[in-house]
Amino acid sequence: MRYLIIGLGIYGANLARDLVAQGHEVIGADTSRTTIDAIKDYITTAYVLDTTEETALGVLPLRNVDVVIVAIGENFGASVKTVALLKKAGVKTIYARAIDPLHESILQSFNVARILRPEQRAAIDLTHEMALGAEVESLAVNDENFILKFQAPKFFVGLQYSDLELERNYGLKLVAVTRQMPKTNVLGVAHLVPTIIDPTVPKQAVTEGDVLVVFGPVKGFRSMYRHLE
Repeated sequence: MRYLIIGLGIYGANLARDLVAQGHEVIGADTSRTTIDAIKDYITTAYVLDTTEETALGVLPLRNVDVVIVAIGENFGASVKTVALLKKAGVKTIYARAIDPLHESILQSFNVARILRPEQRAAIDLTHEMALGAEVESLAVNDENFILKFQAPKFFVGLQYSDLELERNYGLKLVAVTRQMPKTNVLGVAHLVPTIIDPTVPKQAVTEGDVLVVFGPVKGFRSMYRHLE
């Protein structure tokens, strides 16, 4: 897909790099020449302009991209005015970053396709990690169920995966397991890389450092760790 990102601060620049890494084409725009210079080598095209000015906005290839992302954060007025001008220009798919509930409410009134809340998302993720009481990455599927990624507890090491019975005991469905396995690069140097293994293989045992990905309720995960303590 082809994306146009307006606002290339820390969030916008990281988003641009991630999209490019996934194979997408990214065009960027920002008011700062310094900011553009820092990102221009990573994206297809970069523009230095003020998107709150209608004539300047008209320079951008708005009709030749799939999604326009307004990643402006701190400048509340610039964010809202840019979205308003994009709607006026007939842009159909707009994602916009909101920094607080008021900002979000105003963006909702424009009927943008998606509102991005990176600060809130980061806070929620941290809260979940602290609440779980373990080093774990979490992705909310809904209010109750999560995809959870964590390193196998020491108690699991040596046990067969078939004996863990995570779903039966805790309501957690084992989705995937990765293990650090040696791989030789083109120079003949061996190094460890995360490799997916099949936990259903007979007598497949948990080894130290295995990373499990499970799906289920947070209460099931907490229950599992309390049981192991």
